[in-house]
Amino acid sequence: MSYALDVFIIIILFIIFAAVHTILASLAVKKLLKNKFGSLIALYRLFYNIFALFSFYFFLRIAPHPLQAIYDLPYPFDLIILAPQLTALAGLVWSIKYTGLGEFTGISQLIRWFKGEYSDSLDEKMIFTTEGPYRFVRHPLYLFSIIFLVCRPVMDLFYLTLLVCIAGYFYIGSIYEEKKLSEVFGEDYIKYRERVPRIFPVKIKKYLN
Repeated sequence: MSYALDVFIIIILFIIFAAVHTILASLAVKKLLKNKFGSLIALYRLFYNIFALFSFYFFLRIAPHPLQAIYDLPYPFDLIILAPQLTALAGLVWSIKYTGLGEFTGISQLIRWFKGEYSDSLDEKMIFTTEGPYRFVRHPLYLFSIIFLVCRPVMDLFYLTLLVCIAGYFYIGSIYEEKKLSEVFGEDYIKYRERVPRIFPVKIKKYLN
C-alpha cells in the first residue's frame, strides 16, 4: 500500500472520529438527552470521556501506520527538545486547574448525582474564566497539547499525519466550542473573544482569529 493511500485513510478515519465527537459534544445533543433522561445527563460527561478514549484507541488500531521516517534528532538535540515538551505538559496541568478537573472528567457531576444534588440544566457547570493561561489565549489546552505533540525527538509519517489532523481538529473544534460558549455566556464571552487570541498568543489578522 502506498504512503499516499495510507495518509488518505488516516485522514478519513480521523475525520469520522472527530465528527462523531463534535456532534456528541454539541448543546443540541445534550439538550435532547436531558429531555429524554432527565438528571441522568449528569453521567454524560464521564461516559463521553470513556467513549472518547476507547474510540481513539480503536482508531489507532485500525488506521495504517506508515513508518516512513521524517526525522530522528541526534544527541543532544533529542534531549533538548524534551524541555519544551515538559513545559507544555506543565502548561496543560496549569490550564486544567482553571478549567476544573472534576467537571472536565465528569467526576464532579457523578458525585453531585450520587448525593442527589444534581440540579444543572445540562451535564456540567460550564466555566468561563479569564485567569491564568486564559489571559493569553482562549484555548490554552489546545495550545499546550500542540506544543507537546510537536516537540518530539522522532517523527514518522504516521505521527506527522496524526499531528496535522489533531491540530486541524483543535482549530475547527474551537469554532464550534466558542459558538456554544457564546450562547451560554453571551456578551461577556463575545468581548473576551474579540480581545484574546484563539489558540496561539499572537493576533495575526482579525479575520484569521
